[in-house]
Amino acid sequence: MSKSLAGKTALITGSTSGIGLAYAKALAGEGANVVINGFGDADGIETERLGLEALSGAKALYSGHDLTKVDQIETMMQEAADAFGGVDILINNAGMQHVAPVEEFPLDKWDLIIALNLNAAFHTTRLAIPYMKEKKWGRIIQTASAHSLVASPFKSAYVTAKHGLNGFTKTVALEVATFGITANCISPGYVWTPLVENQIPDTMKARNMTREQVMNDVLLAGQPTKQFVTAEQVAATALYLCSDAAAQITGANLSIDGGWTAQ
Repeated sequence: MSKSLAGKTALITGSTSGIGLAYAKALAGEGANVVINGFGDADGIETERLGLEALSGAKALYSGHDLTKVDQIETMMQEAADAFGGVDILINNAGMQHVAPVEEFPLDKWDLIIALNLNAAFHTTRLAIPYMKEKKWGRIIQTASAHSLVASPFKSAYVTAKHGLNGFTKTVALEVATFGITANCISPGYVWTPLVENQIPDTMKARNMTREQVMNDVLLAGQPTKQFVTAEQVAATALYLCSDAAAQITGANLSIDGGWTAQ
């Protein structure tokens, strides 16, 4: 059976673990070349890269560039162009979180979150679009988060970045609508990933709660299903957005949040 994305190239930022790696595996499973990006143990990343090639029957490259630096983003995109001619599927997934009251929010953390969660998506998108226009086909997907639609206390930088990503994606969708390119957000609720796990201590401190209280009364409090979203569920949605069946879905923000934003 032929694979639906054979001959296509996907670049996924923040894809050495968690949701990003799940995206990479889903797309590789349909035959796409993949470029993964992120930080982590070199041996572990190489193991994942080889696994992706085995899954896809195509190529997988690792790019360790720092997405808070514009010149490194440009280098990453150029490397993808040199290796594959360009990027057909762009998934902006890299992100980080910091939890603190507005008046105590560290300036360096604000700048870092905006740079990684929002600015990096602008730069990868602007660099990917010319190739997509040339091919008259492209898929741009942002991992936006339920926080692109609603807010939570103590997460001002993250909520700002994700709301901005939602608006940016709508604008891009309108600009490329006649070129066979779609641009959409996927907005998960709480997915059990290192990003979520690592913010628990800060939330415990900010709210004076135990770990169990944070898990049940903060993280899952807003999700009516009382279950974490899985990375595989998010990746399956991205795979659908890359299909021909989703060619008329653009400028959308698809919630996968157990009903959180329905309230």
